[in-house]
Amino acid sequence: MKHRLLFLFTMLLLAGISFVHAAERRIEFTEYTLDNGLHVILHEDNTTPNVVVNIMYHVGAKNEFRDRTGFAHFFEHLMFEGSKHIGRGEFAEIVEAAGGSLNAYTSFDVTNYFVLLPSNQLELGLWLESERLLHPVIDSIGIATQKDVVTEEMKQTRDNRPYGRILTETIKRAYTVHPYQSDVLGKDEHIRNATYEDITAFHDMFYVPENAVLVVSGDIDTDEAIGLVEKYFGDIPRGGHEIFRPDVVEPERTAELRDTVYDNIQLPALIKAFNIPAQGTEDYYALQMLGSLLSQGQSSRLNRKMVIEDQTAMMVQAMPLGLEDPGLNIIMSIPNIGIDPSVLEESINEELERVRNELITEEEMQKLRNQIESRMVNDNTTIARRAMNLADYHLLYGDANLINTEIDRYMAVTREDILHVAQQYLHENNRVVLYYLPEAQ
Repeated sequence: MKHRLLFLFTMLLLAGISFVHAAERRIEFTEYTLDNGLHVILHEDNTTPNVVVNIMYHVGAKNEFRDRTGFAHFFEHLMFEGSKHIGRGEFAEIVEAAGGSLNAYTSFDVTNYFVLLPSNQLELGLWLESERLLHPVIDSIGIATQKDVVTEEMKQTRDNRPYGRILTETIKRAYTVHPYQSDVLGKDEHIRNATYEDITAFHDMFYVPENAVLVVSGDIDTDEAIGLVEKYFGDIPRGGHEIFRPDVVEPERTAELRDTVYDNIQLPALIKAFNIPAQGTEDYYALQMLGSLLSQGQSSRLNRKMVIEDQTAMMVQAMPLGLEDPGLNIIMSIPNIGIDPSVLEESINEELERVRNELITEEEMQKLRNQIESRMVNDNTTIARRAMNLADYHLLYGDANLINTEIDRYMAVTREDILHVAQQYLHENNRVVLYYLPEAQ
């Protein structure tokens, strides 16, 4: 008892110190909306002579039609082809010549572009992104080039890669009507068969100022940045039409779905996927913490039991997939050689039964709070991450200040909340169970 009290006191003391540090790291920013609908967020941090120009569009895989998948990801590539004033392939060359770097990504819900530059090149970064928004070149050469690039990426990162199709095979069973049932890369034939009219229609629908948020983060003068943003983005016209948002509601799952997939792999895998509510909801935060309890770190429940003690699993991971619409909580495990996947399923079922019937301990709860705070602080250590997080919080949550306050939502989660979400969502009738087996079997 004495040691337990000492442990609790130490954990609470460390938590108090952490909260003080978190408060000191409050991220200040200015936000406003241009007349054309483009939302702008400016975050001034003069500690290093760098600046990030980040623009996020509210379009991802869920905005596609079932017979035209992969378009958002295709545009992530196509928008690097050039513009009216930037030659084909010169976008990256200009950035690198200025001492910068750039990248982009596409998710189920958004497409994001960012440029990192020395702070004296801020105006260059704004010009580049305004060109991408106002004057992109969409022609037959660029379309053909990027069709080849994207379909090759499908082969390398998904279709011909061991375990590369696990998410694809899981989500197409977990969703029956929602467009999340198609993965971000989409289908090869949909990209290959896309016409010029298909592609330009997608661009004209989503790549408009009112469907984007521009974040400038780093070594800037806010007043000067406001003027430069107006100079390069203020006269870009609105799209002026309603943006397509899918309104399909995935029906509640009422029975377990079990299936087997064979692939070119050496070791089998077991996947369990449970439907969960959208990110930003109260239950979502409790499920995130439950995922950490189950598999974050060597001392997590599933890892300790299956990997360390029983040595039945090579790895086990619980991954809440938070999405703008209701998402998935995916538990994936790969067995050690000679262990049947059914052994892993039994172990996972036992642990899930435990969290559905017992409150987690106070020590576990404090550990989860510490892990969450550490993760959130670390996630905002760079100006690039802060820029993306500010954009994401604005577009998907409608509140950029969650970059400072979302931690309060996690800290409000109780042990009873974690018990509730385990009972509400991680049960047999709300799951897809997938045995992912080697073709030799």
